[in-house]
Amino acid sequence: MKKFITPFVVLSVMVSACSKKDTTPNPTPADPNAFSVSVSGKIVSVKNLPADTIIGVSAGGQPYGAGKYAFFNFSTNSWVNNADSATANWDIAFSGTTIRVNNVTSGPGNGGAFVFNGTFDGLSSVPVDSVFKTDNHPVSYAIPKGSGKGWYNYDGATNLLTPVPGRVLVIRTASGKYAKVEILNYYRGGSTPSASASDAVKTSEQRYYTFRYTFQGNGTTSF
Repeated sequence: MKKFITPFVVLSVMVSACSKKDTTPNPTPADPNAFSVSVSGKIVSVKNLPADTIIGVSAGGQPYGAGKYAFFNFSTNSWVNNADSATANWDIAFSGTTIRVNNVTSGPGNGGAFVFNGTFDGLSSVPVDSVFKTDNHPVSYAIPKGSGKGWYNYDGATNLLTPVPGRVLVIRTASGKYAKVEILNYYRGGSTPSASASDAVKTSEQRYYTFRYTFQGNGTTSF
């Protein structure tokens, strides 16, 4: 299994970075900048999941992280420790703008995904003609990278990244169940910096995912 890479820095073997045990901080919902999970009916909302947040800027001006992913399990509604990266204990992983699912080149699970064009609320079941893609790290991913290709748009003029409206990630989990995911924001606190904010602010506040999902744990394709 190869080491996950940050979008800005090419790293080598995955397991060396992903096998180090991290301590997942306890949720503190009262703090708008803290990681938190809340449940309302079928919908689970996740805020401020740090996805290889920026730790420095290269001589060429490119920001970079530590090269680690944040792993998440839909069935337990929980952030999974880095030590479990080589197991089927996670369903989706985030690092910068890259999102991976637990399958052949990313893990031992039965994961897959595709991007659905439509609304989160309007997607009531996995379409019968769906084709779940798998990661081919580091060449391609089930959830495509690049502005406008998957879940986000990047505006070079403002140096800001925003989710594309009407894009829903349909995930086949590591255990073969299903989830639908809507990425709501990419910045700390769930709020995109203003276009006039400094690049330093835009850089330091990015890579904190806010998203919502519905997980179908009974094996059917209905949400």
